Order: sequence, then structure tokens, then C-alpha cells
Amino acid sequence: MPDTGTTASRAGADHGLRRSLGFADLVVYGLLFIAPMAPVGVFGTLDARSRGAVALVYVVATVAMGFTAFSYAQMVRVVPRAGSVFAYARAGLGEGAGFVAGWMAVLDYVLIPAVAYLFSGIAMNALVPGVSRWLWTALAVVLTTLLNLWGVRTAARVGLVVLALEILVLLVFVVSAGVVLARHGAERGLLSPLTGDGTQGGFALSAVIGAVSVAVLSYLGFDAIATFAEEVTGGSAKVARALLFCLALAGVLFVAQTYLAALLEPVPSARLAADPVRQGSAFYDVVDASVGAWLHDLVAASKAIGAAFAALAGQAAAGRLLFAMGRERRLPPALSRTDAGVPRVALLCAAGVTLAAAGWAARRDDGLDQLVSVVDIGALCAFTLLHASVVGYFVVRRARGPVSWWRHALVPVLGAAITLSVITEATGTAQLLGAVWLLIGLLVLTAQRRREPPNTAP
Repeated sequence: MPDTGTTASRAGADHGLRRSLGFADLVVYGLLFIAPMAPVGVFGTLDARSRGAVALVYVVATVAMGFTAFSYAQMVRVVPRAGSVFAYARAGLGEGAGFVAGWMAVLDYVLIPAVAYLFSGIAMNALVPGVSRWLWTALAVVLTTLLNLWGVRTAARVGLVVLALEILVLLVFVVSAGVVLARHGAERGLLSPLTGDGTQGGFALSAVIGAVSVAVLSYLGFDAIATFAEEVTGGSAKVARALLFCLALAGVLFVAQTYLAALLEPVPSARLAADPVRQGSAFYDVVDASVGAWLHDLVAASKAIGAAFAALAGQAAAGRLLFAMGRERRLPPALSRTDAGVPRVALLCAAGVTLAAAGWAARRDDGLDQLVSVVDIGALCAFTLLHASVVGYFVVRRARGPVSWWRHALVPVLGAAITLSVITEATGTAQLLGAVWLLIGLLVLTAQRRREPPNTAP
């Protein structure tokens, strides 16, 4: 039987989530959160950093994130709770570590939607300049919040339609790129997206690894699948399969689109490296030059709508995390209230925080970059504690019988090494803000422990 601890005994009628999600629904939420065309915005940066081996970067990044997905799959089978890494760290490392893991994950789950909402507003304003980006942003917040309040099943159905449209746009790009390559040939060598374009001194593994530290951020959000563990039908094994499948599918989509874009890229990676301003629009420039402005606009519209629904998935995951932490009284207990199986209080709080964060970021020239950096640090810290939880639960506590040294020790240790290495590559500002958030969390945890009655059990 799964280890449900004391949560189930405390989860009465007012603290229960409705089981209504299937495997396909979980995959929809995961892909919505990370977005099928996530590499569009960072293509130029990765091409420059990797010396043209941008597709190889995503191959390596998919394998690297596979360690994290595998650790999630191990823990969700034995601790199928809505709190995800918060619940896993509590089970594997103890109450204090559990709170810290959940506290750091809040930066990921609560602030990622703010980034997505703001991006959606900016993108829609670029397409329809007559409407303020703030009106677009507010409209996206209201629409997706209403869908989440309606229920996880309804939101998943609408999300499926949006996801299908995003994949259709990606398919249009793939077909259009194939036609251009067949008619006019490639701008670079056919193997160059895997070996480099040779304009920066040849292939360098260090350059690829350096680019991977940026590419792994494209995958943030697939782990949100684990927050729906209490709402899936058919057992937690379905959640584990969905996690691994979603990551693998995202990896295939990312490699395919960056491979084709790199073949069509007329600008050498050395020139992109020397001109950082061009890196952000590199993918769109490729589409404009090779296919036409119509596909540029189609991709931009898809990214704008997709960002809003990525925020929907993120907001839903944030609501489940706040719900779980409230249920365990690590955040205000009111967050654990549900209405017809929907954690509406937690969802409304998450919506309020994301809207406030988007407003803060928009008033600063570097606000969006700073917000993204803080989100990244929160997610990577939570991933590191996830890997430690696997070792703590299976190896140290031996809570599930015989130890599998490769599943319960080798994989999580390698996964932690990867996430820690990415943290070291983050900007100094992001590391500082992450440390400040961690310090605040430790102060909150200390205050909570002082208020708790002493344990008088023998």
C-alpha cells in the first residue's frame, strides 16, 4: 500500500480532492505547462553558446532531466499526495526538509504563471497594438482562473484543445521547413545541429554542457503532473508513467524543431554569439527568411495563447501545492478548503500572487529576467531535495523493503549532481534572491516550531 502517512486521516470531506483525471489529462497538463514550442525563445542563445550544436543540447538536456523525472516516478508511487516534492521530502527527509522543499517549490509553481501571463500579454499586444498588454494579461488571468475554479477536468478538456492547436502550429513549421529544405537545401550541414557549425573553432563538449544549463529550463513544469496525484483515477503508477512519457515527448519535439531551425539558420553561430541582441528573435528571423511572415505571425500567436494556458496548468499546480501545505498546517489552514473537490481558496491565492508578480516585473526593465531567474532557482532547489528524498526514503529509512542501488542511490545522486551544477551556472542575483527566500523560509519554519506544543509521547 502507498505511504499516505497521517494526511489521509486528516483529509475529511472539506479537504478532499475529486478523482477525475486520466493518463491523457496528466500529459495534457504537463505539455501545456512546458509548452511544445518552448525552445523558440532561447534558440538563438543556445545556438550561440553551443557553437551551432543546438539539437545536441536538447538531446543531452532531455537525458539530464530524465534523472529528475525518474526520481519523481519513484516517489509518486509510494507517496501519492498533492504536495508533490513537499510531500516527498517530508516522507524521505523529515518535516523540516519537507517544508523547505515546498517553500522553494513555491517560487516555481506560483511564479511561473506570472512569467507566462506577462509573456502572453506582451505577445498579444505585439499582434494587436491597439489593446493594452495589461488588458490582455488581465484577460488571460481571469479566463484561466475561471477554468481552474470550474474544475480540473474541465480545464484539462479546454487545455487539450489549446495543446492540439500548439502542436498543429509546430507541425505546420515542420512541414514548411521540410518543403524549404527539399527545394532549396540547408544553410548549414545536415549534421551540424548535432556536431556544430564550425564557425567558433569546432565542436566543444564544454560549450554544449554550458548551453544545457539554459536548455533544462525549457522543461520546467513537467513535474507539475505529480501535484495531481490525489485526483487521478487508477492509481499513482499512472502518474509515474505520465511524468516519464511527457518528458520523453517534449524532448522529441524540442530536438526536432531546433534541428530544423538550425538547418535553416543563415546566420553563423559565431555571429549570433557576437550579437546577443539577435539571439532572442533568432527563431522568428529564421521563419521569416525561409518560409514567410505568415508563419512568423502564426508562431507568435500560438506562443501567446500557449503561454496563457501554460499559466493555467501552472496555476492549477500551484493551487495543489498551497492546498497540501495548508492541509499540513505549514501554511494557513484556510488554503486546504475545497468546494466540490476543487481547492478554490488556494487557486484564488495563487492567481492573486501571480498577477501581483507580473505587475512587479512589468515595472522594471529587468523585471522579467529577474523573475525567470528566481523561478529557476526555486525549481532546481526543489529538484535537488527530491533526489535527496529518494535516497532518504529508500536507502536511509528503508521504508520499502530491499534497496535497488541503481534506482534508489545512483540515479538520484547523479540527478542531484546535475541540478546542483545548473544552480552554480545561475546568475549571482538569482542565487542571492534564492538564498534570501530560503532564509525567510527557515525563519518561518523556526517560528512554526516554537508555536508547536512539545512532544510528550514516551
